[in-house]
Amino acid sequence: MAATSVASVSLRRAVQSFIFPPLPPPRAIGFFKNKLYYFRPLPFTTPLTSSALGICQLSQAIKTDTDILLKGVGSKGTDEDVKRFLEMAKRAATRREILHTGFLTPPALKDSMQALKDLVDIKMVAQGGYLEAERCRLSVGHPELLTTDPDIVAALSISGNFGFQPCSHGDFLGAILGTGITRDKLGDIILQGEKGAQILVVSELVDYLTSSLDKVGNVSVTCKRIPLLAIEYEPPRTKSFKTVESSLRLDAIASAGFKISRTKMAALISNGDVRVNWTSVLKSNTNVKTGDMISVNGKGRLKIGEINSTKKGKFAVELIRYM
Repeated sequence: MAATSVASVSLRRAVQSFIFPPLPPPRAIGFFKNKLYYFRPLPFTTPLTSSALGICQLSQAIKTDTDILLKGVGSKGTDEDVKRFLEMAKRAATRREILHTGFLTPPALKDSMQALKDLVDIKMVAQGGYLEAERCRLSVGHPELLTTDPDIVAALSISGNFGFQPCSHGDFLGAILGTGITRDKLGDIILQGEKGAQILVVSELVDYLTSSLDKVGNVSVTCKRIPLLAIEYEPPRTKSFKTVESSLRLDAIASAGFKISRTKMAALISNGDVRVNWTSVLKSNTNVKTGDMISVNGKGRLKIGEINSTKKGKFAVELIRYM
């Protein structure tokens, strides 16, 4: 009797799976009345007409929200940036207009584009001013409207007598932010040694910065707009080396990478002077992974390369130091 019952259940499941095969995963189709909808295609063997397909899309649309889009997407510290971008994308879709973000960090840029990569009625364009730009702005809008790259990034040249008083990336950043603009209005800063620097900014702040920025550190400067094609970018010099550590803690890896004591590195971390992937980290025991970028105020940047386990249970870590 038990065997007959089990056989009946198995037969019923087999018939159900034949009649009602598993549904394919949903595919995002776009926004409607400020809600994102997904279309889950039916497992029909006969192709649907376009009108029938439209009916199926509406009847099977699955309402979702920002949290659903964020699921499985997002690096630590990028959630707020991605949420703001998703709300912007909703407005752009429902109002049929083109909207722009400020300059995003690489993790926030990647996660924002990942969150909307399957939408068919939304187009995204990323611009940083030059091909290798780290910080970029995102433009979002309907494909019929966003047909060309918007003019939203401008380049400025900051020149002065830096031969006797060299200035660091932090000096230029501090001087620019000291004019009152916020960080998201500023893109990459390209150092040029004695010549000064070239910077990328939002287009609407060109006139303001050219009239407001007159000093970097103790050096008097002149600021003027230049064409994007005049940007002189050279890939940064790097030095690779390996270290063997008992853990992947931030204080241990950063200490080895920047050649300073672990105690001093722990103090820098607790003071908020250390960032991982452009986000401040205040805990020394935070673990790092391959691809992470560590930056320390006044000391530069360090990228985590390949990580391998040793026979003694330690970690052999490749470190790439930006010179």
